[in-house]
Amino acid sequence: MSRQSKLSDHLADIKELLFVAVGKRKRKQGPTPIVPDGSVTGTALVIVIAIMTFLACLTLGGVTLVRDSATTWQSQIAREATIQIRPLDGQDIEKSLLDASQIAQSFAGVLSTRIVDRAATARLLEPWLGTGLDLDELPVPRLVVVTIDENAPPDFAAIRAELIKQVAGASFDDHRTWIDRLASMAHTTVFIGICVLTLVMSATILTVIFATRGAMSGNGHIIEVLHFIGAESKTVAREFEWHFFRTALKGALCGGAFAMAIFFIVSWWSNNRMATPEGDQAAAMFGNFVIGREGYIGAAIIIFMVSLLTMLTSRITVIRQLSQMDGPGTSV
Repeated sequence: MSRQSKLSDHLADIKELLFVAVGKRKRKQGPTPIVPDGSVTGTALVIVIAIMTFLACLTLGGVTLVRDSATTWQSQIAREATIQIRPLDGQDIEKSLLDASQIAQSFAGVLSTRIVDRAATARLLEPWLGTGLDLDELPVPRLVVVTIDENAPPDFAAIRAELIKQVAGASFDDHRTWIDRLASMAHTTVFIGICVLTLVMSATILTVIFATRGAMSGNGHIIEVLHFIGAESKTVAREFEWHFFRTALKGALCGGAFAMAIFFIVSWWSNNRMATPEGDQAAAMFGNFVIGREGYIGAAIIIFMVSLLTMLTSRITVIRQLSQMDGPGTSV
């Protein structure tokens, strides 16, 4: 009997013994997975994926919050413009304010105007100059707030030219510069958020690749026997991909749920503090800290994406590892 024939007989005996052993175990305990659940590696992977998902969801929530706040600020700024009257020697500033208000109201697209009185002007300066101000002793400009029709805005250049021509010391601010800056800030924040999400997903994929290779090394003798007795690579890969999908789903659900809990707590705190002076100041500076429906939907999408990417990554890794067993140049 040749050496090749002996090797074939030996493999046949191993195959028969393996089928007998597997059949007995299936009858007693049910099917045994190639990759056992509850291992140390699996637990560590659940924790890592939970952390990665938590960071990804927080990033998405922060991007959503900044984008919504910037949109609100842009809308508020776009609804108003400001006329500023600088006090000059011998000028009746109250008459100048009234004239500026009437000139602005004469243009189509201006809904209304409001002269900021002396008391309101003093309150605006209190955080910097304190209380008890005498505006007559200070060269403080006076303001006229112009409400704009967002759907049909007026000709800002024409308003500015007419005010400069008719009212001494007048200037017109349509807030376009601030709107452009807010739009740029929002776009930059979204871009940074996308970059962070990409890094988190890349780190998750690399972690899964190493975990898959570790699991294959730990069960290498089983995988090699299954592979050489004719088990298809897709069958072996399916065992790994579903194992890692369940593992990733556990971690992603934990991380995503924790992020959603933080979203809810922050929104609850913001709503409860809204009526307080601290809440008003925070809302004026940073907007309302409320994560909308998009944040929760995005977190759910991230949970599904992390689980799916983990499954696909493990499948590709296993198939590539098995193709290397067949020797170079062989593909599965």
